Amino acid sequence: MTIPISKTALPATFNDFLGNSTAIEHLRTAIAAGRLPHSLILAGPSGAGKYTLALMLSMAVECERQPRELRSYSEALGSNGQSLASFCGVCHNCTRIASAANLEDEVEKAVAAREELKTEADRKDTRVLVQPHPDVLIVPPDPPQLLIKLGQIRTVIQRSHYLPNEAPRKIFILTAANMMKEAANSLLKVLEEPPATVHIIILAENPGELLPTIRSRCATVRLGALPVEEIEMLLTDRRPDIPPKQRTLIARLAQGAAGKALSFDLEAYTASRADALLFLRNAAAANSGSAEPDHTALFKMTETYRAGAEGQQKTSALLRSLSLLLEDLLLLGAGTPELVRNTDLRPELDRLSSTLSFAWIESASRALDQVQSGMRRNLLRSLSLDALAGQLTTSAQ
Repeated sequence: MTIPISKTALPATFNDFLGNSTAIEHLRTAIAAGRLPHSLILAGPSGAGKYTLALMLSMAVECERQPRELRSYSEALGSNGQSLASFCGVCHNCTRIASAANLEDEVEKAVAAREELKTEADRKDTRVLVQPHPDVLIVPPDPPQLLIKLGQIRTVIQRSHYLPNEAPRKIFILTAANMMKEAANSLLKVLEEPPATVHIIILAENPGELLPTIRSRCATVRLGALPVEEIEMLLTDRRPDIPPKQRTLIARLAQGAAGKALSFDLEAYTASRADALLFLRNAAAANSGSAEPDHTALFKMTETYRAGAEGQQKTSALLRSLSLLLEDLLLLGAGTPELVRNTDLRPELDRLSSTLSFAWIESASRALDQVQSGMRRNLLRSLSLDALAGQLTTSAQ
């Protein structure tokens, strides 16, 4: 289902985009020279700005005014002053593309519109797509499995064979790398021989999720993490309402992603982390033999992770929290405590680290990957988490 979009704001210029200035200048130079790759992977952690950058690049390609700036970075290196593509932000093409900035809200509207269709067959056959501009199509993971599906990719392939309607190029933005096998294989067909007027941009937290044959046919630009100190300064400037100790904690938990830091919900994170700690405490108790694991409290907690969109978000938050805690245990075991993210839990993390071995953490990480894979197949969440609890307790013994 393709729906129109309500207006929302993006950074006014590329200079307002936080971090990764060199990578962005290379992309802007490629657009100005007409050499932007037809197939591009933007890789980086959640909150690094991949989606925002994809929209800004789309605006630079499609802008009616095609403004250019002098490449100051190249001048500093003694180049001949190549130009950088930019966007005006006010033309008809720019404003329509910029209206897609709040993707989450628009996907919710599309899902709600699909649910209102009269027949089950229509709902089943309708895929979620977002189209802010006739020549720009955004393809998000389709709920509830949150995978990019075959029907979505078929739409991309079909529309890619038509010439642009109102802009110089057709642009397709796939907002995640997790795809159904059939969808990935179909995407490969259009990547092998992309039409001259088409750009396909794939956003990936982990490019390894993509087929090697897809990666080999795409140029990859990685958005690196910002230093903790820079994130903390950003929070001080833009979120002065957050107390200093919480700013320090958020700066570490954001994993170098400015967007994630600015929108970080610390209260929600600490709630999911409290549940994640139950897994670790039970495993530590089983490993040390000093106390019996509290299975009753653990299973009572997992029972709250039920079906539906809310349960899915809650489970994802729990798994992210558990993953960060496991990483902190690895950092302590490796003798690099200065890199620990959950700094407010340092005493408890020290105790857990002394009980849970590297082999256990490795086994726990594999079990965590299995649960995340099960979520993509829409398995029952509470049962998956119960199985995870059992695996962690067993591997600790």
